[in-house]
Amino acid sequence: MADEISTSPAHPLRNLPVEVTVSVGRARPLVRDLLELGENAVLPLDKRIDDPVDLFVGGRLIARGQLEQVTGNETGQLAVRLTEVISTSSSNA
Repeated sequence: MADEISTSPAHPLRNLPVEVTVSVGRARPLVRDLLELGENAVLPLDKRIDDPVDLFVGGRLIARGQLEQVTGNETGQLAVRLTEVISTSSSNA
């Protein structure tokens, strides 16, 4: 059944948009520190600028990648170059 969906170009599910969330890191400040944040405050994350980012769909990790700047019309536009696609063989689908 799943193979039929993925190989059928006319299947209606192929045209549904899906939201991908890219996680660049986490912060764990104390509440008192959050209450003191204001404009131009800096909140350090647990990752470095060159560390891989995680891609999620529906809360499930699907891939990892590196942030890149898109060349072309959009100055400062970000993109993700996939470096690892997470195997779905270990999931209980």
